Amino acid sequence: MSADTRTSIRKNPSREVCQQIIRRILDVELQQHGKNMHFKQSSDFMSYFESLYPASDSLAKQVQRAIKSMQMPKDEEGYFIPNKTSLQLNQEKELKHLFDKSHIQIKDLKNCEPLYLKLDTPYVDYIMHLLQECETFQEMYEAIIKAKDGLILFTSKKDELIKLLDSLR
Repeated sequence: MSADTRTSIRKNPSREVCQQIIRRILDVELQQHGKNMHFKQSSDFMSYFESLYPASDSLAKQVQRAIKSMQMPKDEEGYFIPNKTSLQLNQEKELKHLFDKSHIQIKDLKNCEPLYLKLDTPYVDYIMHLLQECETFQEMYEAIIKAKDGLILFTSKKDELIKLLDSLR
């Protein structure tokens, strides 16, 4: 083995190389388990790095620097979350809080048909409010959306809704 080969083998990896290796390790972890279940701190990666590079304090520091520069958030149990930023995590927590507070339900609209109500623009908001508040219409549509010049109602009772609306004209 030449002196150049021995020097390159013994050399510590750059921070960027450490980051790439850490990302690959965490990608495999996500593929296998769906989430990170093994890596909480830089020392948890050291067995992988020591299998590629000679163990040293400088290698450990380089791995620590790589972890720190990646700015990965951690979950409630302290494990790194490699596929999200801190901002994403905070946004998801806020959404979860609001979903819990608002008793969210997911409804499929595949059995609904859209019905467009063309209106004069100044009346759109008020008519939407009245349709949402009026008990007569409560069971007639699943969703109501403001459109350019009117409202779109999604309903599974299209014929009944049309008759009801016609009776009011």
